[in-house]
Amino acid sequence: MTAALDGVVVLALEQAVAVPFATRQLADLGARVIKVERRGDGDFARHYDTRVNGLSSYFAWLNRSKESITLDVSTRDGADIIRQLAARADVVVQNLAPGATERLGVDAATLRGDHPELITVDLTGYGSGGPYDGRKAYDLLIQAETGLLSVTGTPEVMVRAGISAADIAGGMYVYSSVLAALVHRWRTGEGTAIEVSLLDALTEWMGHPIHYAMYSDAAPPRSGDAHPTIYPYGSFAARDGRVQFGIQNEREWVSFCLSVLDRPALASDPRFADNASRHRHREELAAEIESAFTSMSVDDVVARLDAAGIANGRVNSVMDLIDHPQLAARDRWRHVDTPNGPIKALRPPAIMHGLDEPMGPIPAVGEHTTDILRELGHDDETIERWRADGVI
Repeated sequence: MTAALDGVVVLALEQAVAVPFATRQLADLGARVIKVERRGDGDFARHYDTRVNGLSSYFAWLNRSKESITLDVSTRDGADIIRQLAARADVVVQNLAPGATERLGVDAATLRGDHPELITVDLTGYGSGGPYDGRKAYDLLIQAETGLLSVTGTPEVMVRAGISAADIAGGMYVYSSVLAALVHRWRTGEGTAIEVSLLDALTEWMGHPIHYAMYSDAAPPRSGDAHPTIYPYGSFAARDGRVQFGIQNEREWVSFCLSVLDRPALASDPRFADNASRHRHREELAAEIESAFTSMSVDDVVARLDAAGIANGRVNSVMDLIDHPQLAARDRWRHVDTPNGPIKALRPPAIMHGLDEPMGPIPAVGEHTTDILRELGHDDETIERWRADGVI
């Protein structure tokens, strides 16, 4: 079996989370990803923590199946090596500091001027042009700017999303746009320059709150782990834990009252006659539900909800997720090598039947520097001189 992107070469001037997330997914499809890192410590995301056998949990998640070359791209020789690598690449993607590639002469316009078939991707915080052009941006700052914080949390307290939502959104649009650009090039022979901003990416994900607010003059209220407009849709306490479920229509509401709560009178209670009424009287309904659940275990509640055809889920911890029976039954875990020994890693979410899904090692800083430079035609004497001069 071959992988879907076998033969595609991606040059990644990347750091942190967003672009490494995109390029790891390209690597999962078989692309060769050459990761350019700083001399010495490499990508600063390597050092966010030491949770994974001494590796950063972020870095372990985002950097399997890549090759690492260390370069001081601010030197003339370092920038020349970038141009040599770009000449052999299909895709060049970067999320360096604003203006860095232009200063180095390896920006999209310059590279594509020399290689019109090249696909370039610039991921920035706020996009080119406008008053925020050139501003630095981090995930939590973008969560704040896009209003995600304003709709996340409890009525009293807004909170950060527990994952890097802006970085993940940006990375997903980098990934999907590269795939589209590759299809375009295979059909036409033309490359393209792609821009993705974290602000635009997460603003797209804010589509529901935006439309809700534009046409009602009020944003969806923060509602903790419950849905802001559908009720009951959230988690409720059972005897030994919490269960999440959602009622989507009146048929489910009647079934819930009869078969789950064993309280048929609630089905015709005027306070709960429709979703708007249930939402308006949510505190009274929550008391009714949790009163019925008090004597039931989570397993009991889940069994009743399943029998009634009502979608539900257990409120798991991260450790519960790691041991999730569905992940185990579907063989979703693999092992990948790292400089500090093998670690567990999840297989890619998209299953492409009949195609390989390579899951190669996580590289040490600069592990492939010498091999890549030899591949470019440089002899060992030159390579050692560059090493002594601090270029690599």
